Amino acid sequence: MLALVGRTLVVKVTAGADSPERCAQAFTVAATAAAAGVDVSLWLTGEATWFALPGRAQEFELPHSAPLGELLHVILTTGRVTACTQCAARRDIGTGDVLPGVRIAGSAVFVEEVMAEETRALVY
Repeated sequence: MLALVGRTLVVKVTAGADSPERCAQAFTVAATAAAAGVDVSLWLTGEATWFALPGRAQEFELPHSAPLGELLHVILTTGRVTACTQCAARRDIGTGDVLPGVRIAGSAVFVEEVMAEETRALVY
């Protein structure tokens, strides 16, 4: 087994309810890693940006998948969640609209995160 402590996993999810399986996979992988002690940073982009809003993750349903709201809670509790600046702006989502613990940031922050030592990045 790989040593997980001290490593970071950045997961960028580009799909929301428009591609539910891909969306759920991203949240599941991020939450699983977070529960295993990995430093996790989840980026919400495209249609996934809607999950930065209160109650939206709880509305998502996919058979045989863990509830998205619970997965998001695990990530918010142990890691970081970021909504893409441009994606949020296109949806009229501001900093006052998002869940506590969700930040809005842009590509410079994303690039900084994925280029850090001991970091792996996945895009769904």
